Amino acid sequence: MTLTTFALIRHGQTDWNAERRLQGSTDIPLNDVGRGQARDAVAAVSGYEWDAVVSSPLGRAAETAELIADGLGLNVTRHIPALVERSFGDAEGLQDGPELKALRIPGGFRGAETEDEAALRGLAALESLAEEFHGGRVLVVAHGTLLRLSLNRAIGRRLERIENAVLNLAHHHPADGWQLEYLNGQPVAAAAMS
Repeated sequence: MTLTTFALIRHGQTDWNAERRLQGSTDIPLNDVGRGQARDAVAAVSGYEWDAVVSSPLGRAAETAELIADGLGLNVTRHIPALVERSFGDAEGLQDGPELKALRIPGGFRGAETEDEAALRGLAALESLAEEFHGGRVLVVAHGTLLRLSLNRAIGRRLERIENAVLNLAHHHPADGWQLEYLNGQPVAAAAMS
């Protein structure tokens, strides 16, 4: 059984994360806490030999990937546009409140990318990497909602949250699909992976 292993890591914290604002595809940089989280993430992935380090092109993910790659003595292989965060449209930058509530529609926000669109885009990017690096190990730095929605579709169950700069470890097999081994730095029970 030839598995392709993925470390799926959400970028480190930004000021908008700390302020609980929707970021989406708005390019908000890491803050100092986020840079520290990225450096700390090196320990979680250092036990593996990585064939590639890739990231979303948005600054917060790209910088997180650079900090992790530097800590591992590697380089970021490339930035993949399909790994950008789900677009939340006019809701980006807003905190919970009346203005945000006015934009809500079933399944998201008016003018935003749908959950299905984001999940399909993210999963297609991961499956393309699985094909390219068949049987290898790929470290991916992207975004919380995109990773959560992509994993939901891949493993057929609903995950609640992807934490900043912690290890999510998944395996892809061409015939058997996806298995999630670690979620938010914690082992996932074997029964929950099917």
